[in-house]
Amino acid sequence: MFAEKLGTELAMSGYIVVTGGRGGIMEAVCKGSYNAGGITVGILPTSSFEAANQYCTVIIPTGLGHARNIITALSCIAIVSIGGGAGTLSEICFGWIYQKPIFVFDQFDGWSEKVAERQLDNKYPTKIERCSTIEELIIKLKSLPYS
Repeated sequence: MFAEKLGTELAMSGYIVVTGGRGGIMEAVCKGSYNAGGITVGILPTSSFEAANQYCTVIIPTGLGHARNIITALSCIAIVSIGGGAGTLSEICFGWIYQKPIFVFDQFDGWSEKVAERQLDNKYPTKIERCSTIEELIIKLKSLPYS
């Protein structure tokens, strides 16, 4: 699966994976990172540690529901998105508001393909960057400050 390979490559490149800590793509990215010896942080919407997927090495239960997406966005050097629904869109928007670099894989259904190469508003001159491969993403991440 693409998301698991992404997690593996992020860990092998020395990056900490921060997600919402639940299932689906979040779990797959965490699994890839965890199995490659990486650190995975799950910022949970609930107040229960048990809600985290089994591949989270650091669990932060917030009890904030979707508002936890602000914490997720602020905890990252960049937002990386695969597909995504409304929760992913909110993370992309918070990343935009806080001027985080945003990288999307648009070959999957969801918000990632809808926002690729776009500005969300006119406040910032940058655009959301499209990535075609994991290797391309890693190169872009390595060019960032704090990387």
